[in-house]
Amino acid sequence: MKIYIQGGTLIDPVAGSSDRQDVFIDDGKIAALGNSPAGFAADRTIDAKGLVIAPGLVDLSARLREPGYEHKATLQSEMAAALAGGVTSLVCPPDTDPVLDEPGLVEMLRFRARNLNQAHVYPLGALTVGLKGQVITEMVALTESGCVGFSQADAPIVDTKVLLRALQYASTYGFTAWLRPQDASLSTGGVAAGGPVASRLGLSGVPVSAETIALHTIFELVRVTGARVHLSHVSSAAGIALVREAKTEGLPVTCDVTINHVHLIDVDIGYFDAQFRLDPPLRAQRDREAIRAGLADGTIDAICSAHTPVDDDEKLLPFAEATPGATGLELLLSLTLKWADEARLPLAKALKLITAAPADVLKLPAGRIAVGATADLCVFDPATHWFVEPRALKSQGHNTPFLGYELPARVSATIVAGRVAYGQR
Repeated sequence: MKIYIQGGTLIDPVAGSSDRQDVFIDDGKIAALGNSPAGFAADRTIDAKGLVIAPGLVDLSARLREPGYEHKATLQSEMAAALAGGVTSLVCPPDTDPVLDEPGLVEMLRFRARNLNQAHVYPLGALTVGLKGQVITEMVALTESGCVGFSQADAPIVDTKVLLRALQYASTYGFTAWLRPQDASLSTGGVAAGGPVASRLGLSGVPVSAETIALHTIFELVRVTGARVHLSHVSSAAGIALVREAKTEGLPVTCDVTINHVHLIDVDIGYFDAQFRLDPPLRAQRDREAIRAGLADGTIDAICSAHTPVDDDEKLLPFAEATPGATGLELLLSLTLKWADEARLPLAKALKLITAAPADVLKLPAGRIAVGATADLCVFDPATHWFVEPRALKSQGHNTPFLGYELPARVSATIVAGRVAYGQR
């Protein structure tokens, strides 16, 4: 299939450039930029006048809910949501049912994803068997089956010796451990960020120290083992300061934040609105400002959607009993551009945080536009605004704290490996 994308503004997040250029795609690859290759005859032309051509988004955290939680979402519905949001590559955590702790389960998930022929799916294997924090999984076998790293998802490892052994194993083979910095003892039972807001609402809190104590432990183990660690969903100003110190020291660590925490704070909970029941919980305004500063100065490597489809019934419960999580795949691009506009950040720099930078975390040649690269592209209209409402979302999970928001940027076409997977057909 030969595709000609005509008249769009090409954004290169790596070079930080923005130019009006045509894009020529042939056999799944970018054949040329600007001028047509000799003898090129397009099978399909996409009119991109007034539109932005960017690399396909790379999302570091998207729960697809298969296998085991199909009542919340299906692989098909969430892949459709990814394409509608311009996401061409995504990482799924291992907390499915059964847990992704055996090669056969990973292979089954990848087989299902390939058959759907939509976005690229990169599974994380479980760091311990059943995510129980007791026995380390066979990481080599899981890697051979297609895992890009190893995670406990939101399940902590209480025994520090087990975590030490897991990082030693990962370091030996050059694997990456994806860890949520959250101390189990301090966070158990907490439903909101510890502080004045939680106290006024009578909600049990998760203190900032739950994050910082976990980070201190992780960094000390990284010093001992030399393991590469990606920190998922850092949420506090104190935590970001520790990450900054660790990077200055030269520790092999990267980190991400969720798009929810880029925009929202604890007071947004209002009168116990369960749409704002998230994990990690929303923190204070100073924490949000530290997150934004960390994104701007490079301390934080990437923004993820933390896409977690939740059943409607699970959000109709009282706040403390509601299931944490929100849909995010279709909002990642728009919310990132909204923040960039508020922060007066160049479009290329903002896009890098959801394209090339997360691809670098994965060590994948994605999130870039270059001749010879795989043609994973997102074509969107930055001037079009849309309302976030259930009927506008393709995800089976319609719960999000951004319901009712008017957001910028609408995806016109998503191209995966040289195929128009969404939009202009």
